[in-house]
Amino acid sequence: MKIGIIGAGMIGATAARLFVIAGHDVAVSNSRGPVSLASLISELGPRAHAMTVADAARWGEMVLLAVPWRTPEALPPADAVSGKIVIDAMNPYAADGSVIDLGASTSSEHTRRRLPGARLVKAFNTIWFKHLAERGHADRPVEARHAIFVAGDDEQAKRIVMGLIEEIGFGPVDTGSLVEGGRRQEPNTPLYNQVITVRDARSLVE
Repeated sequence: MKIGIIGAGMIGATAARLFVIAGHDVAVSNSRGPVSLASLISELGPRAHAMTVADAARWGEMVLLAVPWRTPEALPPADAVSGKIVIDAMNPYAADGSVIDLGASTSSEHTRRRLPGARLVKAFNTIWFKHLAERGHADRPVEARHAIFVAGDDEQAKRIVMGLIEEIGFGPVDTGSLVEGGRRQEPNTPLYNQVITVRDARSLVE
């Protein structure tokens, strides 16, 4: 699969490494432009490419959003991801690290409005980047793996993202719809940044 990655920070770069190891091609992008990504691309090898944000989004069959949620200008053009599976790994943090009060809304609802037409799936937002880098174990049964929570309304898109999570050595746990399930994955919830197996995580979301 070709995966466009928007954001080359801690989550974006870590996910790129895991996707390449799993046999996928990645296009990595950031706000500074492709030249700034030379070192990362060299490390990742021939399956990795540096592109602009818009080009990475258009190139990818699937797109991962790993930029600060508070900077919507960092997102790709909406037409570049229309009809595509878009993984929302963002959280509503302010620049000072506090959580932005969205009232009754969720961060993914805002993202869906910004990218109408995308097949949005909330995932990779509850896991610390070091755990993402170090805790994948494809040799373990899925039930015994570190859990990554997933939410969304498009069941097929969700299944594909869950398959990707299994490929990189983690175990997916479905929290439900984009709104209700996404709310359960927000910062300061019981599911956020938990070191927990799939088996134990399922008991939390039932």
